[in-house]
Amino acid sequence: MKTFLSLLMIVVLTSMASAAKDGWLDDLEKAKAQAKAEGKKILLDFTGSDWCSWCKKLDKEVFSQQAWKDYAAKHLVLVEVDFPRGFQLPEATKKQNDELAKKFSIQGYRRSSSPVPAAPKKVSWLCGRRA
Repeated sequence: MKTFLSLLMIVVLTSMASAAKDGWLDDLEKAKAQAKAEGKKILLDFTGSDWCSWCKKLDKEVFSQQAWKDYAAKHLVLVEVDFPRGFQLPEATKKQNDELAKKFSIQGYRRSSSPVPAAPKKVSWLCGRRA
């Protein structure tokens, strides 16, 4: 019985660790390809999904709202850049997220950035609190 419960817990935690929020990607290269094909901008959501209270608040009050989902579906490719504390991300995702945090000088959470496709060095910020 202990073996079964251990295996079940591993499966649950693994599926949690490898899945971004519904409608969000966790692979920037896939997001770039999708954005290019669909003519959309990319929104990077830097989050601590399982521990950051401001992150959870933004998810609840904005990202989970139907108006946001409708807007995002038409205009954005969404990428969750997660830094969880309660579970491990796949190594490739963790490496990508660390590199993105360094590239965009992320020092705290709740930050979302949207690179402008025509000028990739420009970034617009949405901040939930000061970093």
